[in-house]
Amino acid sequence: MTTSPKKTLRVLGFMTGTSLDAVDMAVIETDGHDILSFGPAGEMKLDAETRAVVEEAIEDAFDWERDEEEPDSFEDARMAVADAHLAAALGFMAVNGVKSSALDLIGVHGQTVLHEAPTPERPGRTVQLIDAVSVAEGLGVPVAYDFRSADVAAGGQGAPLAPVYHAALARKAGMQGPVAVLNLGGVGNITLIRADGELEAFDTGPANGMVDLLVQSRMKKRMDEGGRLAAAGTVDQAVLDTYLAHPYFAASGPKSLDRFDFSLDPVADLSLEDAAATLTAFAAQAVALGVARCSEQPKEIVVCGGGRHNPVLLAAIRERVGVPVSTAENKGWRGDSIEAEAFAFLAARCRLGLPISFPGTTGVPAPMTGGRIVELGAE
Repeated sequence: MTTSPKKTLRVLGFMTGTSLDAVDMAVIETDGHDILSFGPAGEMKLDAETRAVVEEAIEDAFDWERDEEEPDSFEDARMAVADAHLAAALGFMAVNGVKSSALDLIGVHGQTVLHEAPTPERPGRTVQLIDAVSVAEGLGVPVAYDFRSADVAAGGQGAPLAPVYHAALARKAGMQGPVAVLNLGGVGNITLIRADGELEAFDTGPANGMVDLLVQSRMKKRMDEGGRLAAAGTVDQAVLDTYLAHPYFAASGPKSLDRFDFSLDPVADLSLEDAAATLTAFAAQAVALGVARCSEQPKEIVVCGGGRHNPVLLAAIRERVGVPVSTAENKGWRGDSIEAEAFAFLAARCRLGLPISFPGTTGVPAPMTGGRIVELGAE
């Protein structure tokens, strides 16, 4: 009896994070199980106009009741995000000599404007905005999108979704579990690859998001570059304890957060530097609490996401976790492109009918497929 060969797909993946900084892009070749090769990767910064449209949608999402029609701003944001993806893709493909005809599929995450984890009182809600049809038609390639909704509808958290890709990266690097991959985006999330290969994952807590919001509210900057503000400040232990008393940290995973689940009010009376130092310590301690809640203690933690560029945050994490901490680059990974690669990988799994979320990662009852695909020429 012969086994049919696995289908290899060349996929372009996109990711736009909650920081609204850029459209990240990466090409990989995969059979949905393993990473066969890495293609080019890059980014295009979002312009102020696109950010403003998305920020209006985020503001409207705060007040959007479940029994109401969606705000008009959502459709404006869908089109603005799609236009940004198209412009980014066309420039990226021209620079790197990537032709549409050489791509089997595109994976787009869209822009998150709302994420509400399920509770005993209410089901979850998650919204990622993009006009996937426009992207598919503009690039002439089928597009996989809407990766989270099916998981949430089945009772899962809808996040994090990258763990199955983290496992593929670890496999390609020859890493043996238990090991962990920590992504430091607006929210932090950790993937534990256990000794038996099974996956656990959950959001650890705010990572870059709260510090970004702090800086944006008090300065004409978007982030604490290099952690310089935090390095100049002093942690307010009473405020830190207030944040850590939140019931989220007493719960075991799977669990997920929105970037806005924690308020800046507790640091309102602190200086900018002390507030940045306190929020950075909060992000690091949240990671430490998350590592302690893993069913197996990892032999190593590999850090990816924008937060790995912040030496103050990274040092605070190393100080607290008691586990060797390396960065994506130490493993030969492309740390700024991992999430874009992940959604290329998830798109391939969507096309091939493979699960993208699991009981140990999102709390969904059974491994399940997800995502939708815009097929070219479909009515």
